[in-house]
This record gives sequence, structure tokens and C-alpha cells, in this order.
Amino acid sequence: MRLQFVMSEIRVGLRRNLTMTFAVVVSVALSLTLLGGAILLRDQVSAMKGYWYDKVNVSIFLCNKSDAESDPNCAKGAVTKDQKEQIKADLGDMAIVDEVVHESQDEAYDHYKEQFGDSPLAATLTPDQMQESYRIKLTDPEKYEVIATAFDGREGVQSVQDQKGILDNLFTMLGMLSTAALALMAVMLVVAMLLIVNTVRVSAFSRRRETGIMRLVGASGFYIQAPFIMEAAVAGLIGGALACVFLVLGRFFTIDNGMALSERLTLINFVGWDALLTKLPLILAISFLMPALAAFFALRKYLKV
Repeated sequence: MRLQFVMSEIRVGLRRNLTMTFAVVVSVALSLTLLGGAILLRDQVSAMKGYWYDKVNVSIFLCNKSDAESDPNCAKGAVTKDQKEQIKADLGDMAIVDEVVHESQDEAYDHYKEQFGDSPLAATLTPDQMQESYRIKLTDPEKYEVIATAFDGREGVQSVQDQKGILDNLFTMLGMLSTAALALMAVMLVVAMLLIVNTVRVSAFSRRRETGIMRLVGASGFYIQAPFIMEAAVAGLIGGALACVFLVLGRFFTIDNGMALSERLTLINFVGWDALLTKLPLILAISFLMPALAAFFALRKYLKV
């Protein structure tokens, strides 16, 4: 009987404040969609870091004859055979070096033609203008500075470049997007909380006579609060369910089908469905508990008769 009464009160309350309930549902849905998207974006950044940092190379570019005329680092002339052998030997003695691949001028020229063959500059280049290089795979990509310190400025070395720096810029931008989404989500959650508190207070005020009578006849505080708390929790849960639907549809139509980013951007290892599905219970739990707690604290003064 008590459960039936609570359920009937929930239905009455939701219908009575339909407009505000709709606002609560929409604000909760949008804020939790942003929360889920921000969490998934952080997972995506972590997955991309693990994937790409493992493939990062440090490149030691060697001086050629053209560099000797124009680059201060190559003022002593093009790299010699002895210098190349010494660089390779020193790399082999370093514990952080996992693999060393030598790229000759002809190979560098062929690679350039493959990538930029349509460029007007490609027609003017010759193999002797390209730079030899050592492409180094490290056991720990974070220790690039060890290579840079050991070889930057050495005779025969034009420059030491780390591909990780390029990736860091990308990951920094993605991290900023994730932070911006979390900040916007926080604003939306505050709006949702305020809407929940106002909705509960309006509902409690409109039924103050009934709650006063219930209090006078000995009804417990929890029994009086329960319908209002459940109204807010149900509205929030509907919003959380909508957020889950938005996240699922968003991934389906942007990554798998529709835009099909997984097929167009094959170099990006997108997070799988398992990463998304494991976040949905968290979204639903927050959507239920947050409005319930907000309603509980908002109702305390309305229990006084």
C-alpha cells in the first residue's frame, strides 16, 4: 500500500510539473552526454598515445654538401664515413636504443618523391641534395633528450628531431578539448541541479497541506520525502537514459557508420564499443543519485510543521 502510494505521488508530481520536469530531463541528458564524451575522449587520447608513442622515431640528420654551404651546424663540411660509423657505433652502445635504421640519400629521395611527387619543388631536387639519416626507435620514447644531448652539435650532424614533439601538440589539443567538454559539463550539471532543486521546492510547496497533515498524523520524514526524491530521481534517470542513447548513436553514426571515421581515418586506433558500454552504468548511476541527493537536501526545511 505504501509503495503504491509513493508511485502514485510520483506520477502526480511529474504530471503537475511537466514543464520543469522536461527541463530537468534535457539538462541532465546534455550534461551527462558531455561527461561521457569527455571521458571517452580522454580514453581515446590515452589509446592514441600508447599506439603512436610506440612507433615514434628519433631522427639524426647528417650533413650533406649543400648543408656545408648554408647551415652553421655543418660548417666543417659533409659527414664523413668515419663520422657515420662512429655515430652508429655510439648508438649501438646506448641501452635506450631499440633499433637503428640507416636511410641513404637515394632512399630519402625516393621517399620524398612518393610523398610529395606532385610538388613543384620535387622536380628541382636531386638525390645529392637529400640528407642521410639514422632513424632510431627508443625503448622509452620519453627519453628523447638523451639522444639529443649526445648527438646534437656533433660534427657531421645537421640536426636531431623527435617525432614525439609533433604528436604532443596533437595530444595537447585533444586534451584541451576534453577539458573544455568537462568544464561545459560542470556548468550544465549546476544548471540541472538548480532546476532539480526548484522543481522539488515547487512541488513541495504545492503539496504543503498534504505533507503537513502527514506529519501531524505521525508519518516519518523519509515517508514524506520519498515521493519528491523519487520524482527527481526518475526525471534524472530518464535524462541519463537519453544520454546513453546519445552516446551510443553518436559513436555509431560518427565512427562505425554515417561518417565512418574508422574507415576514413585508418591511422587512428579508435576506442571500441567495450570502452563505451562500460561507461553507461556510471552515467545511469550519476543520473539517479545526483537528483535524489539534490532533492533530499532541498526538502529538509519542508518537513517542519
